[in-house]
Amino acid sequence: MTLSCARCGSPLPAWELEAKGAADCTACGSENRVAAFPALLKPAEAARGETALAGEAACFDHPGKRAVAACSQCGRFVCQLCAVEFGEGVWCPSCVAAGAGQARAARAETARNLYDSTALTVPLLSLLLWPLTIIAGPAAVVLAVMKWREPLSLVRRSRWRFFAAIAVGLAETAGWAWGIVYLAAHAGAKP
Repeated sequence: MTLSCARCGSPLPAWELEAKGAADCTACGSENRVAAFPALLKPAEAARGETALAGEAACFDHPGKRAVAACSQCGRFVCQLCAVEFGEGVWCPSCVAAGAGQARAARAETARNLYDSTALTVPLLSLLLWPLTIIAGPAAVVLAVMKWREPLSLVRRSRWRFFAAIAVGLAETAGWAWGIVYLAAHAGAKP
């Protein structure tokens, strides 16, 4: 695709635009500064995605095509047809569309807190030092309820850990409540 002069509409020399990001119009002599997507200035070449063989990573959008890269934003595998070179990374079409019209790049999320695993681990580890269960049981229930709507992981996961954390936390809390009531009821009784 050729870019035209803003003043007279004559085509601008692509080699000069690629080198400097600006070009002098050959017809009217005006200087044109251009901030164009790099693929706009490159000659069009037909992209053909190769068929994925058994055991090879496949494109998220085209399961039959071999993946050539992972999206820098979301981590999805992309084939040669889908790969969009953007800045220093490769983006998938979904991330490009989501970022359309925004002046800044999306934050690349490469790790995420696994609140469901944390909520389950806290009451289970506290069983090793059982006096800590008086704090860990209710804390696990509160954490599971507060973080229920948070994204779980970069990969697909279910919420069973939250259910287990709530069950263990309630069991520990109920055990302490029963123990306190039992001791209070039998404290006044004489042997």
